[in-house]
Amino acid sequence: MASLIKIEDVTKSFFADENLETKIIKGVSFEIKEGEFVAIMGSSGSGKSTLMYILGLLDKATSGKYYFEGLDTGELDDDKLAEFRSEKIGFVFQSYNLLERTSVMENVLLPATYLTTVDMEASRKRAKELLEKVGLGHRLEYMPNKLSGGEQQRVAIVRALINNPKLILADEPTGNLDSKSGKEIMEILQNLNEEGTTIIMVTHEQQTAECAKRILTIKDGLILADKKNGYRRLASNGDYNK
Repeated sequence: MASLIKIEDVTKSFFADENLETKIIKGVSFEIKEGEFVAIMGSSGSGKSTLMYILGLLDKATSGKYYFEGLDTGELDDDKLAEFRSEKIGFVFQSYNLLERTSVMENVLLPATYLTTVDMEASRKRAKELLEKVGLGHRLEYMPNKLSGGEQQRVAIVRALINNPKLILADEPTGNLDSKSGKEIMEILQNLNEEGTTIIMVTHEQQTAECAKRILTIKDGLILADKKNGYRRLASNGDYNK
C-alpha cells in the first residue's frame, strides 16, 4: 500500500505569553498507508484531539513535517489548505455538527458547495445513493431534530463521503450514542474501510479502538504504542462478537 500520511517529529505548543509554553504534542512520528483503519486512543488531555486537528489540517504543527500523499502540507497557504482539506478529507464529529434548519440532503451536500469544480447534480445523485446505503433513503427531506442520534451520525458520515475524500477523520464517532447505535456506526465505518476508504478514528474507549485494524496509543503528547489489531466487530449490546 502507498503511503497516505507521514508525520515526522511533529510538535504542538500553546503559549499563554512569550515566556509560558505548554507542550501538547511532544515529537511524534508515524506513517499511515492508504486503506488503513487506525484508531488514535488516549484519555482526556493526552493530545489525541490536538493531533487530530493537525491531521485534519484544521491546525498547524509548531514544528515537524506533515506529508499527505507526499506533499509537504506546511508549504500550503491558508487558501490552499482550505481547498486541499475540502478535496481530500471528510470529517465525522461526536456532536454531528448538522445544520438544524437544513434538510438531510442539503446537510450532506454542504461540503460539495465549497468546491468550484463539483458537478452538483452528480453530487446530489451520489448523496441519495449513499443515504440509501446507510438506511436513510426515506429521510432525505427530514430536519436533523426529527432524527435519532444514530441517524444523525449516519448523515454526518455520508456528508464526510460526499466529495469522495482520500481520508475520513472520525472524532469520538460513537461518543454520544447508545450501544446499539454505536455498533451500527462502527459497522458502517468498518464496511467503508473494507471498500478501500482510509479512516483515522480518535477515541478514549478501548472497546471502540479495538474495532480498528491498528491502534496508536497516545499519552502526554507521545505515542506509547503502535499495535496491529485485525479489527473486531461489535454485537448489538456493544460487546465484541465472539
